[in-house]
Amino acid sequence: MPLHLNTARQSWNAASQFGGAELNRDACAEIRSWPGYAPTPLILLDGVARECRIGELWYKDEASRFGLGSFKALGGAYAVLRVLQKTLHASSAELRSGIYSHITHPVTVTTATDGNHGRSVAWGAHMFGCRCVVYIPKQCSAHREQAIRSFGARVVRTRQGYDDTVRQCALDAGNHGWTVVSDTSWPGYQDIPRDVMSGYALIAEEVLEQIACPTHVFVQAGVGGLAAALLPRFQDARFIIVEPEGAACLYASAVAGKLISAPPPVHTVMAGLDCAEPSLLAWNIISAGAAAFQTVSDDVTGPCMRLLARSGIVAGESAIAGFAGLLQASAHAGYRAALGLDSDSRVLVIGTEGNTDPQLYARFVPDSDMIAE
Repeated sequence: MPLHLNTARQSWNAASQFGGAELNRDACAEIRSWPGYAPTPLILLDGVARECRIGELWYKDEASRFGLGSFKALGGAYAVLRVLQKTLHASSAELRSGIYSHITHPVTVTTATDGNHGRSVAWGAHMFGCRCVVYIPKQCSAHREQAIRSFGARVVRTRQGYDDTVRQCALDAGNHGWTVVSDTSWPGYQDIPRDVMSGYALIAEEVLEQIACPTHVFVQAGVGGLAAALLPRFQDARFIIVEPEGAACLYASAVAGKLISAPPPVHTVMAGLDCAEPSLLAWNIISAGAAAFQTVSDDVTGPCMRLLARSGIVAGESAIAGFAGLLQASAHAGYRAALGLDSDSRVLVIGTEGNTDPQLYARFVPDSDMIAE
């Protein structure tokens, strides 16, 4: 579990310029107006905190978010709304009513996904009245594919991994005149990913309404969108990026001091984090403001899922990386000292998904019927 301290961390004035505070406020207000909105629970894990020898441990449980099972519900659907509103000056309520369906229905949005983001984009397209094509990599589970199809999206399964599927999606979108709604970004493509991240920022707003600012935040990262969305709102905390060691593109970039891909072969059982290339937009924020970068082994996945299950929390395999990072860092004297973890620390972790793949969840948590959602 290597830990890399970000000695190149910039001032928060440098980092916050990427945060889009006004965009985030607009996104939060909009999403709070949607039918079915409710803040997700923030759960105090006293027993684990004692084992970690810290003051408090808070788990933000995104499993119930809009019934989609993950935090991704906030970003993709909001970005779909923004795509349509750039063409049609209508409220989200008007779009949901269908009165503009003759204008929105010819519009096609598309994305590449390991599952949860595509589900959000498909849900947003269904809710606001446009078409949707979702590309999934070869390893995407059948259950996650069906969850996307349930909202009427057309699904294209590639024979490639996630990063190549992103490129295939963008290529086909250009050929067909579709709009890409991606949660990752690259040179020349950042506006829509910024909208996605603005949706994620609602998580931070809810946390700060529920508790005082934590002293430490351990957040898992795939391409980095969630971490980058939260980081500017927790500028008084030590912010630690945690990745699976088999797909640690941000860790590799931090060590190199520049944006690079994770070294091959890239693979992790944490499907939502199984990516080799960071988001350019996210990297600009994270490299400026993160305190440290950490990796965890896939071997921690099952034990962490089962530990959370014993606390009544249903956490999917991608939900536990930040939690695992805390457990491992707190048990290592050197890392405790480097991160300032002590009996006064108030730590936040984000449970980014619930049981979004029942077959995989049952493999890691054999007694899942007892704690099923």
